[in-house]
Amino acid sequence: MTTHFIAIAERAAADGQIAADELLALRREGWGDGIITRAEAEALFALNNSLVERTPAWCDFFVEAIGEFVLNGTPPRLQCSDEEAEWLIGQIDHDGVLESMVELEAIVRIIERAENTPERLKNYVLAQVEREVLTGTGPTRCGGDLSATHISAAECRIIRRVIWASGGHGPAAVSRYDAEMLFRLKDATLTEENAVEWDELFIDGVANYLKGFVFDHAQVSHERKRELEAFIADNRANVGRVIGGVLREVPHVANHFGKVFGKKQPGTDYAAKAAAGALVTDEENEWLEKMIAADGEVDELERRLIARLAAEI
Repeated sequence: MTTHFIAIAERAAADGQIAADELLALRREGWGDGIITRAEAEALFALNNSLVERTPAWCDFFVEAIGEFVLNGTPPRLQCSDEEAEWLIGQIDHDGVLESMVELEAIVRIIERAENTPERLKNYVLAQVEREVLTGTGPTRCGGDLSATHISAAECRIIRRVIWASGGHGPAAVSRYDAEMLFRLKDATLTEENAVEWDELFIDGVANYLKGFVFDHAQVSHERKRELEAFIADNRANVGRVIGGVLREVPHVANHFGKVFGKKQPGTDYAAKAAAGALVTDEENEWLEKMIAADGEVDELERRLIARLAAEI
């Protein structure tokens, strides 16, 4: 089916537009065998770059199809490997320009859906948004036209989705990289007319980094997921050996296995872990002081952040 799929995409690319019947044909060909191949995905990127207008129906299909290829094209499912992330970035960044909002949405949706993605992919999206804020141009701006330096509502939504995504640093976990990006954006747009969502995004994000915590095994690695899927497919595997491996990988399931097999396993004290995470350490405090002192003043957003942290002690 790949040959027919690519032929349809190439005809539409030559026209610079995709008709409803062509989009329907792509859906039928793409989902006919249950998978999107790399050749088909690359044909979709070429078509997207050629379109004069990207309709909502096209955008929905593009995001769905690219996500299906990256996350489910090769095992393990719902995982994005380093190689797949580099391919995806290469398709988008081939000419040094992120062409459209639909490409950005495709990556963001992958990060949201994935169990795990490389840091490189998440950081690429955040770098694109930061560049658009600082230059005033890009797909997050109205029509991609140049506009004043500020943080738009679209950019706030993308940043929030990415830094709290399950496939990022950890489910609902903000990293130091994320927090420092928020500070850079804040410093660069302090006197600008930012979207109303920005203030809470900045405070929520930095506070989450300082007072949140991430389980040691919050995400199963790409390699470990392959091992687990291989075990499921191999009926000769030793059940006890694999259960032991699972318990080492994800300790918090130990109590449940203990109940099933009649043996109580020592569990993680999550209340204590959460309490420890809520404390701002000396290292984190030094980092915060450094970030606040970077522009030589304590601004209104920083005062509100400090008040939030103080109120939660």
